[in-house]
Amino acid sequence: MRSKAAQDIEAASERLNVRLVARHDLNGHGDGMQLLKHGRYVYIAHLGTSPMALTIVDAADPEDPRVVRQMPHPPNTHAHKVQIAGDILIQNQERPYFDKTVAASVPNEAGIRIYSIADPAEPRAIGYMRVPGKGVHRMWFTDGKYAHVGAMLPGIKERAYLIADLSDPSNPRQAGVWWIPGTKEGEETPPDWTPFSGEHFHVHGIIPDGRRAYVAMVDAGMAIIDISDMSKPKTISRIDWSPPYGGYAHTTLPLPGRKLVVAVDESVKYDCQEGEKRVWLIDIREEKNPVIVSTCPVPQGDFCKRGLRFGPHNVHENRPGSFQSENLIFVTYYNAGLRIFDIRNQYRPEEVGFFIPPAPEGQKAPMFNDLYVDADGLIYVTDRMKGGLYVLEYTGPKIK
Repeated sequence: MRSKAAQDIEAASERLNVRLVARHDLNGHGDGMQLLKHGRYVYIAHLGTSPMALTIVDAADPEDPRVVRQMPHPPNTHAHKVQIAGDILIQNQERPYFDKTVAASVPNEAGIRIYSIADPAEPRAIGYMRVPGKGVHRMWFTDGKYAHVGAMLPGIKERAYLIADLSDPSNPRQAGVWWIPGTKEGEETPPDWTPFSGEHFHVHGIIPDGRRAYVAMVDAGMAIIDISDMSKPKTISRIDWSPPYGGYAHTTLPLPGRKLVVAVDESVKYDCQEGEKRVWLIDIREEKNPVIVSTCPVPQGDFCKRGLRFGPHNVHENRPGSFQSENLIFVTYYNAGLRIFDIRNQYRPEEVGFFIPPAPEGQKAPMFNDLYVDADGLIYVTDRMKGGLYVLEYTGPKIK
């Protein structure tokens, strides 16, 4: 049975075709970031404004989730990403970008920490891949062998695409590297890769699909990379929409059955003090010439006045074992909550659901950050500041 607290939060929420199943404040460490569900457990990485790196929640009863383990992060380091393949869990180690103190300018650790979760509630360290410098950001690891990682690497001035071979967790190694043209030391920037004034080009997120990888590059848009030889990744094409739009491409999710990519721009500034951020649909039938064909509707309301960030952050990524759809997409939209879009007509996406909870105590507005949709349809969402974990259920039209 749903708790009285969950019922009260739902009653105070703005919503369409979404119900609240449960909420957990993660024992006061509510700075939730990337999360995955594996069996009965939800693994939640933390932004790092709390002492925690990882929280493990038993969600066997989704109406009554329970914290079973919390692991702190080392000083001057945050571990805000988590990936799982089989019995292997990995977390990034990165300098905390939100801490500008001199002490935090040198991370305590930087790289990829590797754990066995043969006992799902008791991760056991079994390997570590050290990466010099600021460390590792977003990662993709599903096959138990290769991790596709955004990382700062020696000799490259901006974050690059690192392919890490983790097949032997005790001896991880670099399998390949791709960098944005012009970011390697001593390399001239090609004219078609030159940023506009005020722009920042670096690798943010990578999602591979077979012999291709789709790379989100912040203000540089998306690149399609040939990874048929992982030791020598090669650029196939690039598409960029900034300017005139606000840029900061965060995630580029391929929908291979439809030859589409969902590209999500991240809002990074408060109170709409930035260019327009969107969720784009990109046609990749001709991969050498990707074309934007539509954008998802922007939530309507006074969100720019509610405080904190308004705009997209991430999309449910159709990971193996999760809810799979190329027609229904789920997007976290910071202070506009969770948004759900029907994209069966790729030229005219329609919103079919949303959920905006009241602001957590001591916070101006919700900050829905990342999400995972389980195979049973339950939606697990984190708030990046204090809100912790929300468990939601879509109740709208059934779209496969």
